[in-house]
Amino acid sequence: MPIAYRVDNDIRLVIAVGQGILTDDDVFGYQCDVWSRADVAGYDELIDMSRVARIALPSAGRVRDLAKLAATMDDAGSQTRLAIVAVADVAFGLGRMFQSYRELDPRSTKQLGVFRTMEEALAFLRIDRPPIMPETL
Repeated sequence: MPIAYRVDNDIRLVIAVGQGILTDDDVFGYQCDVWSRADVAGYDELIDMSRVARIALPSAGRVRDLAKLAATMDDAGSQTRLAIVAVADVAFGLGRMFQSYRELDPRSTKQLGVFRTMEEALAFLRIDRPPIMPETL
């Protein structure tokens, strides 16, 4: 499974870890599976892309499509944060594109940050200890 996730209810955080080759179906599937759940509304999100070898999207326009979908799934009643850890240049660049598209969408209620290190991401999320990461293969 290219994206594994877990929900930490104690700190109201969804933690996702990508690995291997991420496809269009993987990222859109994750977005729909997780953020259609009522029990995570108002939670912050941490996405760790440091184990991703390649991102196989059909076009860069799919980043815009994902940002639009994600904005429609935001909990309108809360301001939350999303931190993306992206070590590789391509993942970092796509993360920044996603951030820009989300910031331009008036439906978006998440504050986004794209970071090179987990420490920076945790500071942005105001988490003082590393969370338990989901199990991956």
